[in-house]
Amino acid sequence: MATHGDLTALTAKQAAHLIQDGSLRPEDLAEACLARIAEREPAVRAFAYFDAAHVRKSAAAARPGPLRGIPIGVKDVLDTADMPSGYGSPIWEGWRPKADSAPVAWAKAAGAVVMGKTVTTEFATRKPGPTANPAGLEHTPGGSSSGSAAGVADGFFPVAYGTQTAGSIIRPAAYCGVVGYKPTYGTIERMGMKVMSGSLDTVGLMARSVADCAFVTSSISFRDLGDPDTKPDRAPRVGICMSPTASAALPETEALRVRVTNALNRAGARVTDRELPDMFAQLIDAHPIVMNHESARAMGWELANARDGLSDGLRERLEFGLSRTGEQVAEAYAVFDRTQRAFPDAMDGLDVLITPSAPGEAPKGLEWTGDPSFNFIWTSLHVPCVTVPAGLGPNGMPLGIQIVGRRGEDKAVLAWAQWVAAAIGN
Repeated sequence: MATHGDLTALTAKQAAHLIQDGSLRPEDLAEACLARIAEREPAVRAFAYFDAAHVRKSAAAARPGPLRGIPIGVKDVLDTADMPSGYGSPIWEGWRPKADSAPVAWAKAAGAVVMGKTVTTEFATRKPGPTANPAGLEHTPGGSSSGSAAGVADGFFPVAYGTQTAGSIIRPAAYCGVVGYKPTYGTIERMGMKVMSGSLDTVGLMARSVADCAFVTSSISFRDLGDPDTKPDRAPRVGICMSPTASAALPETEALRVRVTNALNRAGARVTDRELPDMFAQLIDAHPIVMNHESARAMGWELANARDGLSDGLRERLEFGLSRTGEQVAEAYAVFDRTQRAFPDAMDGLDVLITPSAPGEAPKGLEWTGDPSFNFIWTSLHVPCVTVPAGLGPNGMPLGIQIVGRRGEDKAVLAWAQWVAAAIGN
């Protein structure tokens, strides 16, 4: 029998294979994760809700399916019928929905075991929770999918749901040294999510491998995302892209760009610099207008009935959204439309873009989850992106590199992300 430490290091695909061939019981995998949680959760604080007895019961009753017995963390903006859904806000503390959100329902139907609700920032947008980065407890794990990224990184579960409106999957995954996958907008059904921005909010995953992201997403979305572990018959055509927010890159990210470019060239990729046309810089102003306007409209009940329960920072952003003129909002939506339609041409002749996952390594302190400068562009464009671990920064904290592709080409983007991960030594 494998030790607890061995089991908590398994990828979801590895664990699923062992369970399906009868050499691993879901109950034993759950116990290994529970032991790790008991050891580390007091320091990491990844969970908004956790009940070990419920986990044991769920593991014993795991349904047959591709994810049978696979532990999964669920970000606390996705409703769960058998656990509270607090959305990172005191307004909703203790709230018990009557139904699972679609992502949770389909994960359970495929046999997954929900380990608990993971910490999110306030409504997945503002005030951080208590979660620390397992790689350095004085550093932020990123946000808003803080607990999901930290839990995967520290062996609490091999895979977890996150959501992204600006950079809430890619950035925390990079900060914590795990894989993050933000699918093409709408790939994973979000019914039952506490939606803040209908035009942006996207459900995705954190995991230990690119292949896990494809495996789990295929299992719950009924889409064929292939097996990224299958080696392609050629090297990719890659564009190194820093625009339109290149000025946000810290020295470790500039050094990472050079190192990754050299590694890709050595591995046989056709690498060129590819900056986005100037029109894409309009998203710098358009994204916050759309995000905060939609969030303010979505939070009508909270603003009318529980305004004092909102943090000062969130109230400020909602007021910003409400104060935009009709003309400003219409132009912001027009920018989204123009850039989304123009993006395929901006990638002409390339398989993927390579761009930073974050400005640098995770900042110190837990009161700020980091800068989404290298994320919100791709979220606005509705395109798939994957971050893979790419070494360490000057303070020994993880760095990630982001692989971006065209809308709807998730299968190819995941495959090329695995190729990139192998080329850079991960």
